Amino acid sequence: MEFEIKPQNKFSLGIKELWDYRELFYFFTWRDVKVKYKQTVFGFLWAILQPVFMTLVFTLFLGDSISQKTSMQIPYPVFALSGMLLWGIFSGGMSNAANSMVTNANIIKKIYFPRLIIPISSILVALVDFVIALLVFVVVLFFYKVEINYINLLWLPVSVFITCISAMGMGTLLAALNIKFRDVRYIIPFLVQGLLFLTPVLFPTTISNNLIVKFVLKINPMSGALELMRGIFNGYEINFETVALSLISSLILFIIGIIYFRKTESYFADLA
Repeated sequence: MEFEIKPQNKFSLGIKELWDYRELFYFFTWRDVKVKYKQTVFGFLWAILQPVFMTLVFTLFLGDSISQKTSMQIPYPVFALSGMLLWGIFSGGMSNAANSMVTNANIIKKIYFPRLIIPISSILVALVDFVIALLVFVVVLFFYKVEINYINLLWLPVSVFITCISAMGMGTLLAALNIKFRDVRYIIPFLVQGLLFLTPVLFPTTISNNLIVKFVLKINPMSGALELMRGIFNGYEINFETVALSLISSLILFIIGIIYFRKTESYFADLA
């Protein structure tokens, strides 16, 4: 019997192969969750404290001015916390995915499995934090008596999906670059900080009248996800133009990241 070994299609996600190794998603995700909170005093509470702290800081210092300038229809703490929840998925998933191939170097040198499992699992870890923080978000909604549009509530999983697509695109691209250029690990924190202020997380896209600034905010891959997330609140009108432009950007970013990752993964074991 003869076997012919062919290279994987570099323009494919390799969904069938990922499904064959699906048990590894659970293994890597649960391992990373346990490592992340091991020997911490607050444990899973850190998933709640981080977005809540940022929301409190911006509410105290900028909340009133942003609300007045943009005629916001929902309480600013609710607006900001909703943004921070999605931002947690993106920033945490992207950062973890970017470093995932380097931190798992010993594993990828020893055995073969689809390398995409590692960065995807890193994003799943960020989703675990999101689910935990979402419980506190529900309490905040009740506290501020914010009305929910239950029909638009269907947009919530879509916004989470777009966020994961964006994080995966950026994360896989940086993960592949990080294997070859170790400077990337030092760039990631600055990149996350910079992107936070280029994304309408803590302010709406209408905060500026400058056409260039408004366009940059609209094409941001995260803008559409944030619009859909906030669309669940009564009184918030979804800007579907922003959603469309943002979705296109996120898909382009996703395709670029996956193609580059698949194109370079053959030498990961040699360089890791």
